[in-house]
Order: sequence, then structure tokens, then C-alpha cells
Amino acid sequence: MPDTTTVQPPLQLARRRGPSLPLAVYVLAAGTFLMGTTEFVVAGLLPEVAADFGTTEAHAGLAVTAFAVGMIIGAPVMPMLTLRLPRRVTLVMALGLFAVAHVVLALTDSFVVLLLSRFAAAIATGTFWSVAAVVAVGLVGPERRSSALGIVLGGGMLATVVGVPLGSLGGQVVGWRGPFWALALLSAVAIGAVASLVPSETTGRTAPSIRAEFAALRSGRLWLVLATCAAVTAGVLSVYSFISPLLTGRTGLSASYVPAALLLFGVGALAGNVVGGRLGDTRPFRTPVVTVFISLLAMAMLSIVSTIPVATLVAFTVLGAVGLSANPVLFSLVTKYGGHGATLPSAMATSMFNVGTAIGTAITGAALTSTLGQLAPPVVGTTFAAIALILFSALVFAQRRSVTPTPAQGDV
Repeated sequence: MPDTTTVQPPLQLARRRGPSLPLAVYVLAAGTFLMGTTEFVVAGLLPEVAADFGTTEAHAGLAVTAFAVGMIIGAPVMPMLTLRLPRRVTLVMALGLFAVAHVVLALTDSFVVLLLSRFAAAIATGTFWSVAAVVAVGLVGPERRSSALGIVLGGGMLATVVGVPLGSLGGQVVGWRGPFWALALLSAVAIGAVASLVPSETTGRTAPSIRAEFAALRSGRLWLVLATCAAVTAGVLSVYSFISPLLTGRTGLSASYVPAALLLFGVGALAGNVVGGRLGDTRPFRTPVVTVFISLLAMAMLSIVSTIPVATLVAFTVLGAVGLSANPVLFSLVTKYGGHGATLPSAMATSMFNVGTAIGTAITGAALTSTLGQLAPPVVGTTFAAIALILFSALVFAQRRSVTPTPAQGDV
């Protein structure tokens, strides 16, 4: 009898490291890249948009708000309305709406139509993100779902490193409408890629059931994960969205350093998202605890060293590397605890990330006018990170107390 003990581990290792993820996963990541770009690029084009429509930058900022509202509403609603459609069809429809919304946005001379176009684009984005996450998991199976989600969500992270800076630069060169024309064209290309490379149905998909989708929401552990999603994003985006006043006001750096700081954050976030996803395949509970704890330390450090330029930039870069790196794992746990009802929980996760963004930035914006002043971003961020750590620790405790996980919960 051959000694299989010397053969099996290398074979297992080959499977684990072996052929890369399906090409369709990277196609889905390209879609999230386009949508992540449109979500954030408008913030860098507000002066041009305001000048074109004869309004203030603060009023033009409603284009950001309209997108956030569309994401919060669209993420859970649209995937449910399209539940019985093949997921590939839903993805293509979302990209089609995304393309049309950007064509209208690039053509309009009405600010109201611009806001409606942003809202429609956000509906498409929320739908695509929610369904793409479920499809990615179905393409690779439970053992590699965090890795697949790390790539898909990494497309959004890549947008902050490449898409947003290029879009902002292009908007300054050819006008603010140029980047939106480019996004419309690229989304048309993405439609062809999704239609040809994403399977009509992923292996092992059960018949869609609205009852099963809503039944999944009865899981207390699912809600702990969703609440953690909101708290993590609220903490990190509280700092990210208001890093400019912190750097220029308290740290004493010139405004020219802000893009460099954001680039460092984006590079760190992209790498952290991929690494976090891979670690989450084998350590789905330890990874979020460690990354959230390091994020808490990084934001607390920002509160202490924010008058020292080098230390501030280092702490902000560390926050970029770990702050959102647990997101693929959290998404993976959502699909795990969602059981057969994976679409609605996934959509709820997308919505909760945006709820966290809205709450965190709103509180930080108000706190900037309080006695905290320019220290508001790291103080608010540290508070939300502590809340996230408490919430996820409660989940870990509940999981360890479970002797026999239910089918919807799976194994640790």
C-alpha cells in the first residue's frame, strides 16, 4: 500500500494555491471597479460641477448624497425584485442601467436630472455589488469564498487608487462630463464580458425563494455581522472622508499632500482587501478581530500624533491597509449565515456599509464644529472601531457557545 501521507498534503496545497480564481471573478471585479470609481470621483469634480450649474460646491455635494441614498435603498430592494431572474441577467441589467444613467448624466443641463441620474446609477451599483458577491461565492465554493470576495471587493478598492485619480484628472482636462462618458463606454464593454464569461447559473444554486431570503434575517448572528459592517465602515470613512482638514489644519501640511495621503491609503486598502480575503478563508473569525483592533490602534494613534506629519501619514497608511481588509470576510460570513437566502443578506451587507458611511460622516461633520474640532475624525473613528470590536466579539462568543451549528450557520 503506498504511503499516502507524503502525497496528500502537497495535493491539498496544490488545490489551495492551485489554479487561480475563475476569470469571471475578475470580470465581476472590473464591474465593481467602474462603480467604485463613479461613487467617489464626483467628490473630486465638485468645483467643475458647481461652476457648470451655477451653484455652490456644498449644493453640488448633493450628487454624493443622492448616490449614497440610492445605494442604501437599491441594494436590498432591487436584488429581491429580480430574485427569480438568472443572476447573469440581473448583472447585465444592472450594468445597462448604469450605462444609461451615465449617458443621461453626461448630457443633462438640469441639476435635478443629474441627481436623478446619480440615484439611478446607485441603484444599479447596489444591485450589481449584492448579486456579484453571491455569484462569486457560487463560482468558487465555500472554501475559497473569502478569496473570491476579496478580489470582487478589491475592484472597488482599486477604484480609489486608479479610477478616482484618473477621473478627477480627466475631468480637469476635458471637463467634468468626460469621465462619465468614459464610465458609460466601459460599462458597455463590461456588459459583453459579463454576458460571455459569467455562467447563467452557478453550480448548486437552490431554487430562489423570497420566504427563504426573509427567513435568513431571523439569524441573530447575521445581524451581528451586519452591524459590524456598518460600524467598521463608519469608523474608517469618518477618518478617510475628513482627512483633508486633519492634515491641513492640525498636522500643518499643505493641501498638495492630501492626494499623496489618499493614494497611500488606497494602495494599502487594495492590498489589505486581497490579503484579508485570503486569510479569511482559513481564519474567518480571527481576521476581523485582529484587523479591527489594529484599526482602532491606528485611529487612536492619529489622535495622539496628528501634529507630527510623518507619524500621521504612517498611521493613516496603516489604517488604509487594515481598516477595510475585513470586508471580504464579513461579506463571506453574511453569505454563510444567510444560508439558502444569500441574496437578501448580501444586499443588506452592501446597504449597511453605506449606512455606516452616512452615519459616520454625518457625525464627524457635526463634531468638526464642536470642541473636538480637527480631532473629530480620529476620535469618532476610534469610537466606531471600538463598537465594531464589541459587536464582532459578541459574534465570536455566540459561535463558540454553539455546539452544533445550524445548516444556515455552517462551521467556523
